[in-house]
Amino acid sequence: MRLLPSLDSPMGSWILGGEREGRFKRRVRIQVLLTVFIVSANVIGITILLALVAFVVPGPDVLGDSQFLIPNFVVVPTYVGLALLIGILWGTKRALKDLRWSREGQAPTPKQQRTALATPWRLTVIQFVLWGFATVLFTILYGVIEPDAIAKIAFTVAAAGIVVCAISYLLSEFALRPIAAEALAAGDRPRRRVGTVGRSLAGWCLGTGVPVAGLMIIAIAAAIRDDVAITQLIIAILALGAIVLCFGLLMEILTALRTVAPIRLVRAAMHRVEEGDLDAKVVVFDGTELGDLQVGFNRMADGLRERERMRDIFGRHVGRAVAEKALTDRAELGGEERSVAVFFIDVIGSTTLAANNPPKEVVALLNRFFAVIVEEVDSHGGFINKFEGDAALAIFGAPTELDDPAGSALAAARQIMNRLKREVPDCEAGIGIAYGRAVAGNVGAHERFEYTVIGDPVNEAARLSDLSKKVPGCTVASRETIDAAKKSEAKKWASYDRVTLRGRNRETELVVPQAFLKSKATAPSS
Repeated sequence: MRLLPSLDSPMGSWILGGEREGRFKRRVRIQVLLTVFIVSANVIGITILLALVAFVVPGPDVLGDSQFLIPNFVVVPTYVGLALLIGILWGTKRALKDLRWSREGQAPTPKQQRTALATPWRLTVIQFVLWGFATVLFTILYGVIEPDAIAKIAFTVAAAGIVVCAISYLLSEFALRPIAAEALAAGDRPRRRVGTVGRSLAGWCLGTGVPVAGLMIIAIAAAIRDDVAITQLIIAILALGAIVLCFGLLMEILTALRTVAPIRLVRAAMHRVEEGDLDAKVVVFDGTELGDLQVGFNRMADGLRERERMRDIFGRHVGRAVAEKALTDRAELGGEERSVAVFFIDVIGSTTLAANNPPKEVVALLNRFFAVIVEEVDSHGGFINKFEGDAALAIFGAPTELDDPAGSALAAARQIMNRLKREVPDCEAGIGIAYGRAVAGNVGAHERFEYTVIGDPVNEAARLSDLSKKVPGCTVASRETIDAAKKSEAKKWASYDRVTLRGRNRETELVVPQAFLKSKATAPSS
């Protein structure tokens, strides 16, 4: 299957590598991405924390007051360093345990599938625990020194922790897409825990909910306390407003990218299908409704491939033209009267051929023989109505209408005889060509029928085929066929004899290709 839009980015981003990437290389890639993303999220959280403490939230100056030197320069840096180290080691151990099946190349169990899809949440819980402990620790530590700092520290650390958890989840989910794709490809999709609505709510909470809640808390604090200066209140409002704009925009971009990635891949795959590439396939890496869209496309593509396979098999059995007609029109018994040209070709000495050669060699020879016939019939607009052992019946003018069915049949017959002499010299055959009115349609029962042509031209072509084996060039047509053909083809044929065919009460004028006519021979009586 071809991965879309390219083999380099089946997960929606080149950063995530290809689907056929080695397990060790994938493991290293994911570990590096998770480490970088988690550290980056914590750096963003610490930056927000410092900005809130220094400029936004009213209260004691915990950064500039000398009584906070020990917490600021000893306790907090030590905890931050240990928390980052613990978070990375804890998260790595958790991921290695949960995703051991992928590392070892095993198929996941349903439980392991659910665990793999929940790994981003599990990693986020680690950040939540570390930041939750930091909220409690720092609130108590700063509160012991200055009780008025309790509310300020509790709010700022908790708000920064929420931001870190939200960003960590989004980036962890992105980094673990290859694992999610492998888990989802292993079997039935497990019940989703968080859908696109839950993701959108998480984005709203981070980009809008937390900052607006901060504005409300500051407003309440300003109403309760009398020492909040109007300038400080203005700075707090402007700062939180900027956070709403910046982080709201960031979250909308991340949400949009996360939503667009699977849609973009499906759209690219649909474009490939429109161009006729039914091998198009998308990697399913999303556990939400967007993943259902990816699965739905793959199932649709599977259905199209199966339908095309059936169409191909059907066309090989009954002919492309008949297959297209059966698939586009309502299949009913009966037919319509048409003017058609028919040729019947039969191997000369087939009984001797079968008696003197092993069956496999006979079949191989006949396949070479029929390959020439099918190719020429198709190239001249006809179709092989049926194979009858070592013989074949070709129709020109039904089901596909031709401008010159008689001329097409005559030209195909000449080309076949020329090619058989060059390409299959050990298999001689005789061809009889006839033209006239016949009924073309479905014959049989409602449960089982086939498309065929019934009429005098078919019978006449079979009789002429028998006669052709004793005619120069082994190719003979009726005069009616020559008269119905265009002049460009008719002038290449010449009269040979007149005979009364078996089952008829009138003579038939025989015509053979001028190139094959060397001397006139007496036709055998029928």
